[in-house]
Amino acid sequence: MQASERHRSSSMHYQLMQQTEAYCLPQYQALYGNDIRSHGTHFSTPCSSELYCTLESSSATGIFHVYDSPSTVSFSPSGSPISQQDSKSYSYPSDQHQSPDNTYSSPMSGSCVTDDLHSFQHKLRELESVMFGPDSDNIDSYDSTIKEGINFLWPEMDGWRQTMAVISSKDLIQVLVACAKAVSDNDLLMAQCLMDELRQMVSVSGEPIHRLGAYMLEGLVARLSASGSSIYKALRCKEPASVELLSYMHILYEVCPYFKFGYMSANGAIAEAMKDEERVHIIDFQIAQGSQWITLIQAFAARPGGPPHIRITGIDDSTSAYARGGGLNIVGKRLSKLAEKFNVPFEFHAAAISGCNVQLHNLGVRPGEALAVNFAFMLHHMPDESVSTENHRDRLLRLVKSLSPKVVTLVEQESNTNTAPFLPRFLEALDYYKAMFESIDVTLPRDHKERINVEQHCLARDVVNIIACEGVERVERHEVLGKWRARFAMAGFTPYPLSSLVNSTIKKLLENYSDRYTLQERDGALYLGWMNRDLVASCAWK
Repeated sequence: MQASERHRSSSMHYQLMQQTEAYCLPQYQALYGNDIRSHGTHFSTPCSSELYCTLESSSATGIFHVYDSPSTVSFSPSGSPISQQDSKSYSYPSDQHQSPDNTYSSPMSGSCVTDDLHSFQHKLRELESVMFGPDSDNIDSYDSTIKEGINFLWPEMDGWRQTMAVISSKDLIQVLVACAKAVSDNDLLMAQCLMDELRQMVSVSGEPIHRLGAYMLEGLVARLSASGSSIYKALRCKEPASVELLSYMHILYEVCPYFKFGYMSANGAIAEAMKDEERVHIIDFQIAQGSQWITLIQAFAARPGGPPHIRITGIDDSTSAYARGGGLNIVGKRLSKLAEKFNVPFEFHAAAISGCNVQLHNLGVRPGEALAVNFAFMLHHMPDESVSTENHRDRLLRLVKSLSPKVVTLVEQESNTNTAPFLPRFLEALDYYKAMFESIDVTLPRDHKERINVEQHCLARDVVNIIACEGVERVERHEVLGKWRARFAMAGFTPYPLSSLVNSTIKKLLENYSDRYTLQERDGALYLGWMNRDLVASCAWK
């Protein structure tokens, strides 16, 4: 009798497990075969280098278009880029469903959670009943193999029940975090299930969290398919025309005070340090468009006793050169024309070289000049000791210290994404960029025709890089100011407190923006935040 009971329970347990798998996981029957395949994706064991998608995310069986824009790009099943028009040939057949209001909808048959959610939960309860139900009094009589099987299975089923609860809550943040944990645990089945759900929840034209969620999902997909670096490079290659990219950067510069805060606070420290100098040399390690120095040249022009002779060395990067549509000569001519207008003696020295390759002879240092060095939103791109034994992050600081500068300015995003493991890094990026997207939402209306382009080309690429890439491919490596303080101190620097005039100038700037922006001065540094989240920190050293 007991043997018959054991056989009946074991058979019923196996049958229900098959039913549950078939119900929830119709497209993953080959999980333990050679690979898991879906349109545009190849999940091999353990991973694959084929492209899954770009910021137009793919579903399990076809391509979903994020929005209609001439600058968008997707990938065909072969992994090659296709245009918005060409991609129409990879759309869904008529028997699948896509919500007209949801840009990331999945086909109903490809979703882990169908409309018949309660039926799946009922199957789980049946399975639980078989394992722990009315026959539980006899469980002690089961042989050790059955008990070990139950003990092994239950935590996995409990994890699925917890996942079902998260999905049922319809809380996008919880689902994103659960998906990131599945990716972190290399649980391909759970991750793909949650990604199918996320595609139905996110949208690049929705609430701030929905828009951010779309790009974070993109990063998770890229990471799981081991195509993070490929997608990141593809996004760089498929940037809009330089004049368009420059316009998107300018829109972000105007609608949010982050860049203005950084530039104005750094300029204030430089102006204070150079107030009595006759010859000033400024080394800018990422000069970009040179916009930071427009207000400083004007301030020096109004200095009592006349302006100093100013020489600026501009170090370039490929992204800024592309946005400018040309080399550093464009920046030099622009600033020279401005200085001439305000009767300021001016020279410009171009150093078209990556920060990692900068050596002393590239900087053009001359005796008799008071030196200021500017690190604005740049040092976090330099690999440190966790990436390379060359440790360019600390090498540059030691190089600059050897030049005996009067002041060194640092402006960085207040975020910890450098050496943090994947899951904590994902949580940090979620919290940081959630505040960033919320602040954009206040100033830039959702129906603004360029808002999606601004977020995609100026922010989304960074989000994908933080989530999907590792090693030298992960170039967005932010550190909080506490870590920067330690690096500057090890290089021999001491703090150069920002003056109260800088603080008051920034306060006036913020009067033009939402009152939810915060400004705090702590330990000689300034912090600009959104509500209760610090976003940018600025300080000076000598």
